[in-house]
Amino acid sequence: MYKKHFGLKEKPFSLLSDPSFLYFSHKHKAAFTILEYGLLEQTGITVITGEVGSGKTTLVNHLMNRVSSDELTIGIISNTHQLMGNLLQLIALAFNINHEDLDSVMLFKVLQGFFIVEYAAGRRVVLIVDEAQNMSEDALEELRLLNNINSGKDQLLQLVLVGQPELFDTLTKKSMRQFAQRVSAEYHLDALGCTETATYIHYRTRVAGAKQHLFDKAATMLIFYFSGGIPRLINSLCDQALVHAYATDAQVVNFEIALGSVKQKRIGGIQRFGEKTKEAERVRMVLRGMTGVDVGDVASV
Repeated sequence: MYKKHFGLKEKPFSLLSDPSFLYFSHKHKAAFTILEYGLLEQTGITVITGEVGSGKTTLVNHLMNRVSSDELTIGIISNTHQLMGNLLQLIALAFNINHEDLDSVMLFKVLQGFFIVEYAAGRRVVLIVDEAQNMSEDALEELRLLNNINSGKDQLLQLVLVGQPELFDTLTKKSMRQFAQRVSAEYHLDALGCTETATYIHYRTRVAGAKQHLFDKAATMLIFYFSGGIPRLINSLCDQALVHAYATDAQVVNFEIALGSVKQKRIGGIQRFGEKTKEAERVRMVLRGMTGVDVGDVASV
């Protein structure tokens, strides 16, 4: 709709996970390094946590584009909701293993045999569980038992768990200490700061084909304030702001256009009004000096 107006080849702020638009902030670089380490080394269990929309799944997709199938056999579980079937069945599906008519005991033995065959062929088996915060303690205990399968000093199954902060809450419970002690690499992916948000916005528009900045300084600061630096929320606000700019025939998203987009965004997770972080408060004060508007009051408008 607005691509031709701004000279873009594609939409820069899609909500779909697209590794080609991956912006590597120093936080994302650190998270990716831990992911890569967990995949390429025999670390046992790797855990990556982060807020909804922080870019965890995009990092996993980027990693999958870089690995070789000659040395690794990778299975991915992307939905751990209880209605999707029991855990062993999901693992079998992830590795394309026939599991029909098998009870849990037999399925466990089949999976064990699969790990041994892959190990004998010189391939390490890695299971990546996305949205792992949905897993029950019992399901995590099943994973621990699978992770215990080894051949001498080598583990036959490596685990990478990716999830929201609730996953951390679960794994730090006293009842989960056996599992937690097997976590050898972990990282929490924090939200972007204000400067990183501005760089992120410019990076994505440039990848999409923009020849100039499409958002001015005040607009990017406002978007940071209301998104909390969460990439998915940044995308949502930026996309709507570009629509508003197109509708008014503007070539750049300014503070007023961005503010109008925020006011119209009543659903979609934009609920971080007046967040009491030091950086958000500094941005609030700077914006008030630049524009005369106290963005902390926008929630009540």
